[in-house]
Amino acid sequence: MPIPAPTETDLTRFPDWVPSAARTYVEHAFDGRPLRHVAAERGCSASTILRHVRRIERLRDDPLVDEAIERLAAARLMPKRTEEDPAMSALPAKAALIDDATLAREGRRVLRRLCEADAFLAVGQGMPQAAVLRGSGDTPTRTATLPRDVAQAMVLKDWLSCFKAGRVTRYRITDAGRAALKRMLGDSLQHKVAARGMAEAPSPFLTQHMQLSERVIEVPGHGDTSLRVNLAESPLGALARKRDKDGKPFLPMPLVVAGERLREDFERAQMGPRVGQNWDRFLAAGDRGSMGPSDPIGGSDAARQRVSQALRALGPGLGDVVLRVCCFLEGLEAAEKRMGWSARSGKIVLRIALQRLAQHYDGNR
Repeated sequence: MPIPAPTETDLTRFPDWVPSAARTYVEHAFDGRPLRHVAAERGCSASTILRHVRRIERLRDDPLVDEAIERLAAARLMPKRTEEDPAMSALPAKAALIDDATLAREGRRVLRRLCEADAFLAVGQGMPQAAVLRGSGDTPTRTATLPRDVAQAMVLKDWLSCFKAGRVTRYRITDAGRAALKRMLGDSLQHKVAARGMAEAPSPFLTQHMQLSERVIEVPGHGDTSLRVNLAESPLGALARKRDKDGKPFLPMPLVVAGERLREDFERAQMGPRVGQNWDRFLAAGDRGSMGPSDPIGGSDAARQRVSQALRALGPGLGDVVLRVCCFLEGLEAAEKRMGWSARSGKIVLRIALQRLAQHYDGNR
């Protein structure tokens, strides 16, 4: 039996924000197309389409998801029905879908509020709008409102998840929602950078994995300057967020600062590009002392001297792990394998090395 060709009301009419699983569900459940026909058209197996359909079917217990699916189905059938019965004036309003620009604009505004502590989205039955509330008491503070169809789209895209159902259903932001917010903020940054004719901004999908913050550094001859840094770039950031059995940070802030100070000197000395091609030379204990003003590597002589002094103070082993993790941003597991250490021992050695590095910097003030 030949596969029916897509009609004029094909799902490509939907905005880009509509998830693929929701498109597939509407095509199968409301258009009556067999799963194998949909799978052949999508270029995947019928079992994949079946998983999409079952997932959306389970999510329809959520009132906003159910309303969103009904709206998608109405939008898909709208052209055909309006031709048969032009008097159906209520259908276009029911089937109207928000566009991608509206969802991105509302997403940047609302998801920011939902990232705040004790923030949640509340939607009442039959209410045309949803509200973002903050607080756990009897009278939470309202921080934002949004149309109900925007809330439907956010829940359908898994940006929000229900944690309390009832006459007033409550939602919290998900990890997917936080990642989407970072992508939208990164995309907005790209447009601003392009409008100003500046250098290229990070990709939105790269930005979602970043933890951006402002950091003040001292530039010789120019005083203090503020830079935007990615806290998730260095392995020290992940270790600093870990807690020991007593609930204290695994890496106290002075140790993180010491590691970042070594990395700052390392980058200011411009050691990375050439040293990375010959690690054996740089990691060998006898070669560390050869770095000085006469070294052919470019960069600041003073910064190279500070890095050399710090590594000599740590000695073999401790200096190697600090160099790999702090300067070359190598993961602890990779560093353990390269150095022949047992699993999960690298973080203990790294903490000891950072403690000695912090003492070295304190003694040179």
